[in-house]
Amino acid sequence: MVASPIRIAPSILSADFARLGEEVRAISEAGADLIHVDVMDGHFVPNITIGPAVVKALRPHTTKPFDVHLMISPVDPFIEAFASAGADGITVHPEAGPHVHRTLQLIRSFGKKPGVVLNPGTPVDALDNVIDLVDLVLIMSVNPGFGGQSFISSQLRKIEAAANLIVRSGRQIALEVDGGITPVTAKQAIDAGANVLVAGTSVFKGGSSHYAANIAALRG
Repeated sequence: MVASPIRIAPSILSADFARLGEEVRAISEAGADLIHVDVMDGHFVPNITIGPAVVKALRPHTTKPFDVHLMISPVDPFIEAFASAGADGITVHPEAGPHVHRTLQLIRSFGKKPGVVLNPGTPVDALDNVIDLVDLVLIMSVNPGFGGQSFISSQLRKIEAAANLIVRSGRQIALEVDGGITPVTAKQAIDAGANVLVAGTSVFKGGSSHYAANIAALRG
């Protein structure tokens, strides 16, 4: 299988929330491939961020795909709202509802790309019976809830295992890593098989004049 190009998905969790539209335009112009939107409910994870109204408000500011990571529970009642707001991909945790298979089908029914997220403590075999339904697998290299955390190096083995599972599936599935991504850990994640990198702090540091260089540094 031919190696996929490395795509960078800046997480707007680290952006200036007072000027989100401008920030989304700036990272798009700086070379972002996707816009990563972290949705947190203060219940499934210990933080509260944004809802579908903000996603809808940001949609006109870029043509780049919105990679929406739902850290909410229950998740099913909100799938349609985020799909309608402009999400291109919607990624969910197996723990966020009783029937992740049904949730992935629901995402697909709205014409969106379904993804599954594995927390640091969630085993790779959680993918075994849903790998045929997903377009993206997201490995969390930190515990979800806050930006600025350090990369958990034990997750490199999980990235490798997920990459092997994807190869065996014979399907074109993106392998994304989120958490503590720097130029150093980006290379480690890529070497383990990742082809999409989510980064917040590493992209947004220094202000908009640095975004292009920050994104380029992550590509290696």
